[in-house]
Amino acid sequence: MYVCLCKGLTESDVQQAARNGKVCPDTLKTCFGLEDEDCCGRCAKNIHELVAIANSAGSLTNLVPTLLPQHQRRRPAY
Repeated sequence: MYVCLCKGLTESDVQQAARNGKVCPDTLKTCFGLEDEDCCGRCAKNIHELVAIANSAGSLTNLVPTLLPQHQRRRPAY
């Protein structure tokens, strides 16, 4: 889903930025240019929503191993 139409920014973009360590409000604003002249600024005003999306990326990455086929999952070391 788009979170910024001016920049064409999607939830996936924000989640990927979080995986790259960008989860602070100022970092997200700078990374995506949310305070540039060509952006209306609505998403920068609601930056807390983008931070929530970014923080949810960590919980999404925890699900990835269960989505892999059985033969690709790591086996526990005993």
